[in-house]
Amino acid sequence: MVVNIGQLTEPKGTSLEALSGKIVAIDAYNTLYQFLSIIRRPDGTPLQDSAGRITSHLSGLIYRSTHLMEKEVKQIFVFDGKPQELKAAVIKARSDRRADAKRRWEEAKALHLDPDLIFKYAQASALIDETIVEDAKALLTYLGIPYVQAKEEGEAQAAYMVQKGDAELVASQDYDSLLFGAPVMIRNISAPRRKAQLELVAFTELAEKHGITREELVDIAILIGTDFNSGIKGIGVKRALKLIKKHHTIERLLNESAIEIAQIENYKLIRSIFLQPAVNESYEIAWGTPDEDKVKEFLCEEHNFSEERVSKILRKIEKIEQKKIAVTGSQKKIEQWL
Repeated sequence: MVVNIGQLTEPKGTSLEALSGKIVAIDAYNTLYQFLSIIRRPDGTPLQDSAGRITSHLSGLIYRSTHLMEKEVKQIFVFDGKPQELKAAVIKARSDRRADAKRRWEEAKALHLDPDLIFKYAQASALIDETIVEDAKALLTYLGIPYVQAKEEGEAQAAYMVQKGDAELVASQDYDSLLFGAPVMIRNISAPRRKAQLELVAFTELAEKHGITREELVDIAILIGTDFNSGIKGIGVKRALKLIKKHHTIERLLNESAIEIAQIENYKLIRSIFLQPAVNESYEIAWGTPDEDKVKEFLCEEHNFSEERVSKILRKIEKIEQKKIAVTGSQKKIEQWL
């Protein structure tokens, strides 16, 4: 988002242990961007196979997903669909920023500038293309982790799945998950533990603290700027909160203040994008048994991962699966006595 409504929240620290047994709908694009940004060589170059294909995201997925499996967190990845037309300007701006960052990264490397600056530019140049998405989906399938294809926004789809009861939390870095109706969201689930603590954000706590509804939160976001509009110049989070608490809706704000409708064009459409988002109502969620042969073939043979490292990960996964079977078996024995 252009301005972060996170300033209105009070995230609570938590742990992966606290998420044990929970079903988490993970914002896939958001997570892949984190992996592509963080997992790089010292000069900022992403990990690549012998054919020059980027593999940073695959490295992140296999290691992080396995760690979440060990903590008994049930993962569902949700992938973005076709972007909203109103998002075109934001997408172009992001694309331009990445192109500029790539240029600066290459220049900084050539001039042997500060390594931290080089890495910073490299991170900002991270880009997700169709190949990266398809490779991520393939690996998730081989690991037995389900994914859902959103109609439009991944956060909207994930929030819908929680509302429907098919998941319990939305995992994303973006607070707009709350605007799309996520009751509870978790941040930093894919970040290195040494750099960021897991944070839980519950909409009910935000609403009670500020005395606002979800509809009012959406109008606050529109005033300060979202992925679909630039907001009103000079209005930050605190002022937007004050205005909406006083007027309750943008309509009343327009009638009772000096703000003109031209300053918040398309606000009704933007509001509907958040409150009645386009979602895929028909989807299947099924956790499968990891296919070790497929994982090895995909990572080691196709993408040149270390066979020793992949085998080590697969042994971990095998132990996780054996533990599941043992627990299920114990439950069946107990049921026999009932």
